[in-house]
Amino acid sequence: MSSKKWAVLVAVVIAAGLAGCSSTKIAEPAAQAPVETRSPLATGPGSAAATPTTPAATSPAAPQSKVTTVDLAKTSPVAANPGAATAAGSAAPGQRVVFFDYDSFVIKDEFKGLVDGHAKALAGNRGQRMVVEGHTDERGGREYNLALGQKRADSLVKAMELLGVPANQLEAVSFGKERPAATGQDETAWARNRRAELKDR
Repeated sequence: MSSKKWAVLVAVVIAAGLAGCSSTKIAEPAAQAPVETRSPLATGPGSAAATPTTPAATSPAAPQSKVTTVDLAKTSPVAANPGAATAAGSAAPGQRVVFFDYDSFVIKDEFKGLVDGHAKALAGNRGQRMVVEGHTDERGGREYNLALGQKRADSLVKAMELLGVPANQLEAVSFGKERPAATGQDETAWARNRRAELKDR
């Protein structure tokens, strides 16, 4: 798929997610370490680049209600393995986990091939059904994380629908922070838990 089509797809998914979050009551998140921030609507070239902020020693950490990201260059389960981005795309639909940046439901470039592969497989087999499970790391309140997990699952479902998969073949559910893939209270564990899993049903 061309980068122009993906840009349009990402913009539609972000707009749909942001429209849905206005009615969601969000619990206050737990305090966390300062992180880098970026515009929640950035979708153009170079939008993945984060702008570092100066942490304030006396102010609380940024709430999860703002879309932020951390540098996963050394901690992401994909980025930690050279060539993993290519593998994620070429192995689809064999790969079934999409990882997200902190407090984000935007599908990252390295997973576009994976999503496209699953969409083609589903569109080619109308009898197949898939459930997309959204998950978060442990930081923040239960209600907030359930809402964020739902946005992550919804973003994949909407992306696949835009790629030609009928809505009746897909279901999005959220488990929030209730089913961590990794234990621990560091960025390595958190990065593995910020995910959506694609499962046959």
